[in-house]
Amino acid sequence: MHYYGFGHGFMGFGWLFQIGIIVLFFAVVWWMLKNGRSFGYKCKDNETAADILKKRLASGEIDDKEYNRLKKEIEK
Repeated sequence: MHYYGFGHGFMGFGWLFQIGIIVLFFAVVWWMLKNGRSFGYKCKDNETAADILKKRLASGEIDDKEYNRLKKEIEK
């Protein structure tokens, strides 16, 4: 029987390839957990909603009208 492609030469290193795939999988999972993978605004642990709102206004993400509306909401 003839093996084309990976053939006999690859068979000796098949276990090494499988371990590499498993290590790669866990490395990707670890990286995703470490970076939080949040697509929104990332805040620090001690940052309040008011602080985030001020930063959003300063960066131009929201205008004065939206800032005042949201400020009223968080002060309730």
